[in-house]
Amino acid sequence: MTNDIYGPFPGGAAFPDPSWSAALTQGQRARYEELGTNLDVVEQRIADACAAVGRARDEVTLIVVTKTYPAEDTALLAGLGVTDVAENRDQDAAPKAEQCRNLPLDWHFVGQLQTNKVRSVVRYANHVHSVDRLRLVESLSAAVLKSERPELGCLVQVALDKEHGEGAHRAGVAPEDVAEITDAIADTPGLRLDGVMTVAPLAGPLAGDPARAFERLTEIATAVRTAHPAATMVSAGMSGDLEQAIAAGATHVRVGTAVLGVRSPLR
Repeated sequence: MTNDIYGPFPGGAAFPDPSWSAALTQGQRARYEELGTNLDVVEQRIADACAAVGRARDEVTLIVVTKTYPAEDTALLAGLGVTDVAENRDQDAAPKAEQCRNLPLDWHFVGQLQTNKVRSVVRYANHVHSVDRLRLVESLSAAVLKSERPELGCLVQVALDKEHGEGAHRAGVAPEDVAEITDAIADTPGLRLDGVMTVAPLAGPLAGDPARAFERLTEIATAVRTAHPAATMVSAGMSGDLEQAIAAGATHVRVGTAVLGVRSPLR
């Protein structure tokens, strides 16, 4: 893959040997340094947030959300030591994952997932954070079993605003329905229940208060672990609220803008 800034795709046979970076073009080198600087800032924020609440830094995994940005950025991130990346649209994620198939990356799918995209998503995703209905559980299981791939990690997306009668048409499961979905995942072949995920709500009494929202998610996550002790992932927090998520107990934070910037995406 090439584009006007980068030139040849960074991530060939030499990767991840340190010598791979010597082949970067001038544009690639500049972007590599930009991403590295941004990553350092985010890593310090995570470390500070962990220290503030007495957590070890290694309790929190950074997932870099690479949506709308090119595969070249994903390769450069891998070169900087990023191990977990996320996408939210299969039509963008599938070709990007194929382009980056030789890189040591753990792929997370975090967007609303339609059943007609499931067969594609299970080809590259190691975790799906947005499981929110029984039909999707069934479709994911069927696709995994047909592909004969390893188990797919699943997180239930919790829509906290639905607890208060808001967001009826938005993605996610109401808190009172979480147990039904988590039990279904745990009992379905080909799937592994990893935990829960949320986005700070835009409506309801928790809107504008990510700290309280993430504390509520932690309560839900604790109940899930009581029934399913291995479901330890709590995916919460993004560029603007990762500190509050970590304070509440998030194990995975999903950060895009703070790492990749707000420049016009390369398409």
